[in-house]
Amino acid sequence: MSVFPATAAAKARGRGATASAKSRGGRAAYLFIAPLGLGFAFFYFWPLLQTFYFSFTEFGAFGGHTFIGTDNYVRVVQDVTVWQALGNTLIYSLIGLTALPVAIVVAALLNRRGLRGVALYRALYFLPFVTLPVAVGLVWNWLYNGDFGLLNELLSRFGVDRHYWVSDPSTAVFAIGTVMVWSTTGYYLIIFMAGIKGIPQDYYEAAELDGAGALRRFFTITLPLLSPTIFFASVICMINSLQTFDLIYIMMGEKNPAIGDTQSVVGLFYKWAFVENAQGAAAALAFLLMLLIAALTYLQFRLQKRWVHYA
Repeated sequence: MSVFPATAAAKARGRGATASAKSRGGRAAYLFIAPLGLGFAFFYFWPLLQTFYFSFTEFGAFGGHTFIGTDNYVRVVQDVTVWQALGNTLIYSLIGLTALPVAIVVAALLNRRGLRGVALYRALYFLPFVTLPVAVGLVWNWLYNGDFGLLNELLSRFGVDRHYWVSDPSTAVFAIGTVMVWSTTGYYLIIFMAGIKGIPQDYYEAAELDGAGALRRFFTITLPLLSPTIFFASVICMINSLQTFDLIYIMMGEKNPAIGDTQSVVGLFYKWAFVENAQGAAAALAFLLMLLIAALTYLQFRLQKRWVHYA
C-alpha cells in the first residue's frame, strides 16, 4: 500500500487518461486512413483477386466463363509472341532509364546560382509530360515520316538517305524509346531539382574553398547525396516503362509492318483481351506481368543498400 494514496490515485488517473487519449488517437488515425484503405481495397486489391481468378478460366463468345485450370499459364509460357513482347518491354525499360541521367544533368545545370528564367525552363521541360500521349504520338509520327518528315528533311541536308523510322523493325523500338525519354525527362527533372535543393549549400561552399571544380562537386557531393532521389525515380521509371502501351499503340497503329517487333506486354494483353476475345489468357498475362514488376522492384530495393547514401 502506497504511503501517499492521493499521489498514487493521481498517477492511476493519469495513466488512464493517457490510455484513453491514445485510444481516441488510434481511432482518429484509422478514420483518416479509411478512405484510402477502402479505395485501395475496391480499386486495387479486389481487381487483383478477380484477375487472378479469371486467369484460370475461359470466356465464351457470348459471355460466361468456365474453369480450365492452368491452361492459360501454359499458353502464356509457350507462346513465342509473349517472349518477344517481353523482350521489347525490357528494351523499353532500359531506354526509359536513360531519362534519369539526362534529367540529373539538366537539373544540376538549372540549379546553378544566379541563373535566370529557371521557372520557364522547368515549365518547358515539363510540358511534354503533361501532354496527352495521343498528341505526342501523332506529332512524332509526323516527325518520323519517311516521305515528308522533318527528321528526314534535316538529315537529307547532310547526305543521309531517307528512312522509315517507325516502319523499319531495326529502328522502330529505338524510335519509340526516344519519344518515351523525351516525354518523361521533364517529370524526373522536377524530382531531381527538388532533391538538389535539399542538399545543404555549406557542402558546396566548403568544396569550392578547397578548390574543387564544378565537375568534382557534382560527382562527390551532388550524386551521392541525390542517390535516395535517384533510387525513387528509378523505381517509378521501371514500373512505368514495363506498363507502356498508349504511346506505342498510337505511333504504330494496327497495320504497321513492324508492329510485332515493337509490341509490349501490355499491348499483347490488349490484343488478347479486346481483339481476340481471350480474356482468360490476357488475365494470366497481366498477373504474370504484375509478378515481374514486383520482382524487379524487390530487386531494386535489395540492391539500393549498396549504392544509396542516406544523410
